[in-house]
Amino acid sequence: MKKKISLVVAVLVLVLGLAGCGNAKTVSYDKDTLIQSCDAVFDIIESGSITSDQITEMSDWNQGYLMAQFENQTGVQMEADTFATALEGWKASLEECGDYESHKDYEFEASSTGVTVTAPATFSDRSADLEFVFDENMTLESFTVNAHYGMSEILEKAGLNTLLGMGTVFVVLIFISFIISLFKYISVFVMLIFMSFIISLIKYVPALLNGTSKKKKEEAPKAAPAPAVAAAVEEAEEMDDTELVAVIAAAIAAAEGTTTDGFVVRSIKRRKSNKWNA
Repeated sequence: MKKKISLVVAVLVLVLGLAGCGNAKTVSYDKDTLIQSCDAVFDIIESGSITSDQITEMSDWNQGYLMAQFENQTGVQMEADTFATALEGWKASLEECGDYESHKDYEFEASSTGVTVTAPATFSDRSADLEFVFDENMTLESFTVNAHYGMSEILEKAGLNTLLGMGTVFVVLIFISFIISLFKYISVFVMLIFMSFIISLIKYVPALLNGTSKKKKEEAPKAAPAPAVAAAVEEAEEMDDTELVAVIAAAIAAAEGTTTDGFVVRSIKRRKSNKWNA
């Protein structure tokens, strides 16, 4: 068991050693060349001869031409977007740190991916560090100004951030509590909505009643079957005329002393008045 543990430890040490050896390789650079490049870039940025807005408003061709002139003047390759960002950052640093006064010698830190060059700088309001970051091809990737804050300022910012965070949390909790407190009114609220809906339907009741009465009025004339009654009356009148013809024929036959076969009553003419003349 001890041999296995020792073997594992040896393997780990070997792996870590190889990793350390692999990370030990850094980018090679010429210090004097970098110093000249940083001074040339900083002089252009600090002069204010061009602004970030002017660069962003240029066409791609004009940006390419500008950066070619920049490389000829400083010996540093840089993208137009990086240059515009550096100018914007410098403008913000002047607002934060005050007017630029001077900076000290550069310090260099190389890694496997590039070189970082820093220089302590003095401004009217506070001190800061100028930082240039170059990649392995010595292309300038960024230029920033890192302001220095005192302990009181750091604590003040930390306290302010804490208050803002706690205030936000309390506001959210109060809002959640308010929402929860409304739950007991939900049933009443729903009932009010239902009652409002029922009340809104009342305005349609007269229209429904008027529609029903109109239907009844339209159906009322159908209740009088006049043609059928008229036909029945005519049929009754025809039956009365037949009986009357028989009676008249019998009376005539009796008066003449004969039978009803000897004559035919063809028509009966009714008079307008059935009263006897005096």
